[in-house]
Amino acid sequence: MDKNAFLDELANILDESSVEDGANLRDYPSWDSLAVLSIVALADSKFGFTLTFPDVKGLNTVADLWAFFEKNRTK
Repeated sequence: MDKNAFLDELANILDESSVEDGANLRDYPSWDSLAVLSIVALADSKFGFTLTFPDVKGLNTVADLWAFFEKNRTK
């Protein structure tokens, strides 16, 4: 999955038409435990790594999340 596909998937998870690199994840109204679970599932299914809740807690922006996914991907 490339970055654009990742951003599209994240926008879908967050019920947004698009997301921006610099946007704070917690500023999205739909950022909640269900969104986090969906992102954890995305990490596992499309990127091949286990994302934990403490990992997510340490990520603030969309760009942070993408960088973490890129760094830890095995697929």
